[in-house]
Amino acid sequence: QVQLVESGGGSVQPGGSLRLSCIASRIIFSIYEMTWHRQAPGKQRELVARITSDGLGTNYADSVKGRFTISRDNPKNTVYLQMNSLKPEDTAVYYCHVYATGWWGQGTQVTVSS
Repeated sequence: QVQLVESGGGSVQPGGSLRLSCIASRIIFSIYEMTWHRQAPGKQRELVARITSDGLGTNYADSVKGRFTISRDNPKNTVYLQMNSLKPEDTAVYYCHVYATGWWGQGTQVTVSS
């Protein structure tokens, strides 16, 4: 069974940074596109960022462009989300996802508050 384990969430002040990691196991990681999603209380889950299997292509939600960076390390079976200039509206549970599959991580909480 595929496992995705996120880490790196926490509480930070506005303007701060966090780096999320997602380690995948029991999967041929290097052949899959990966995404990060987030879900805030009372809102639908939304796509934040996506990265191609080789890591050369990325795209982002308009709300995070220029502030977030998705990357991956295929030999380590890991995808990252570097989040800078965080805003209170970035507060959500962040999920790692294998694109076009039903494989999701358990989520990691990010809270941005002064």
